[in-house]
Amino acid sequence: MDTIESQRAAFTAVNRFGMGARPGDPQRIAANPRAWLTGQIEQPEAFQIDDPALPTRQIASAALEQFLQAQRERQTAAPSNESAAQQVAAVATPLRALNQLAAEEALSRTRHALRTDHGFAERLVHFWSNHFTVAATKATTIAWVGLYEREVIRAHACERFEDMLIAMVQHPGMLLYLDQAQSIGPNSLIGQRRRAGLNENLAREILELHTIGVDAGYSQTDVTELARALTGWTIVGTRTQAWAPNAPSGNFIFIPAMHEPGDRTVLGKRYAQWGEQQALAILRDLARHPATARRVALQLARHFIADEPPAAAVERLAQAYRTSGGHLPTVHRALIDAPEAWSAESLKFKTPAEFLLSSLRLLDQQSIEPAPLRNAINLLGQAPFRAPSPAGWPDRASHWAAPDAIMKRLEWSQMLAERLGRRERPDERLIGALGAQISTATLQAIRRAESQSQGLVLALMSPEFQRR
Repeated sequence: MDTIESQRAAFTAVNRFGMGARPGDPQRIAANPRAWLTGQIEQPEAFQIDDPALPTRQIASAALEQFLQAQRERQTAAPSNESAAQQVAAVATPLRALNQLAAEEALSRTRHALRTDHGFAERLVHFWSNHFTVAATKATTIAWVGLYEREVIRAHACERFEDMLIAMVQHPGMLLYLDQAQSIGPNSLIGQRRRAGLNENLAREILELHTIGVDAGYSQTDVTELARALTGWTIVGTRTQAWAPNAPSGNFIFIPAMHEPGDRTVLGKRYAQWGEQQALAILRDLARHPATARRVALQLARHFIADEPPAAAVERLAQAYRTSGGHLPTVHRALIDAPEAWSAESLKFKTPAEFLLSSLRLLDQQSIEPAPLRNAINLLGQAPFRAPSPAGWPDRASHWAAPDAIMKRLEWSQMLAERLGRRERPDERLIGALGAQISTATLQAIRRAESQSQGLVLALMSPEFQRR
């Protein structure tokens, strides 16, 4: 690779594959940008957050139990004439501790994204966390979202897809988010006593979103059969402590007495395994299904290449998935090797989170305080760990490029420039981050700005910086 091509590739590596260029990043990796990327994908520590202050599983479990206990006590003690305002306040006070845990996780995650030298690994964490979404949109999941990303996504990013899939299904965050923790087989021992019912939420999303996808042709019967196989998969808590008296609260547990008895048939295959092994066998087969390989390949190509990625690139990624048995580093290496991923044209419009992080990295801001982060999130509209549905955040420009959304980016850029713009040379910052991708017209506009603050706004809002 000649010097000019290597320099161009370095800018692509840090901006398209990574979280955005900090001053000097492209120059540091210019000798071999691809080696910088491949050096991260099989390095488990590249995916970790080193923050000992983050909440532990014990803290999250205790906070949730305190919230639930407060609600139980309130239900028995609340006066019948309680006003709507009193009802809201009664929930808001115990909820505050849960929200504080999620806020600490979001702040740490953001600071890590600003500081990390492993931008590709961090982008992959964000991608997979979005694919296997757990959102802090329910009281029961608020305390778990950061732990879920750390214990499922970051912990298994160098393993196989099936390892991440199983870890996801067994994590308290997902079991609570999609109501699997309360799903009981109607004909199980407990189901017959309690007249409890089956919950199909997790089974449906596993098929629709996490593995084969709607185009694979699964049926409602497949959803129900997978849901039956998953019964008994729950967490240790007040309701289940008797079944695992020595297990720490919040841990995954399989309770045979909740499991729907009998064989299951999913996608035409019969599963005679008993108990926990039944669902495990189904999940492993779903992970190895050709439709899963294609769905994962399509989503990766859409995230890194274009909203409508080339079919050839998708097929190469799917092939890497199939031949490696879903080994994620192999699939990620195929993405690095895809010629389409190195196109000189930046085809991906940044999401609000990408815009926020890349802007702060451009200015070499290695930290952010809680209030500015909260204000930015509220304005730009993509809060960490708060995707609107199990499908995660959209990954197409059509969702993020509306006029009102662009105006909010402009407003935030102006606020940032008022605080930092006077001490910057925005043209030099942009050249250092994007290199030859910047047009002459953009540079002229920045250099003709009335002030450096105004020039910084123009740099952040430039078409070149808005895309990766």
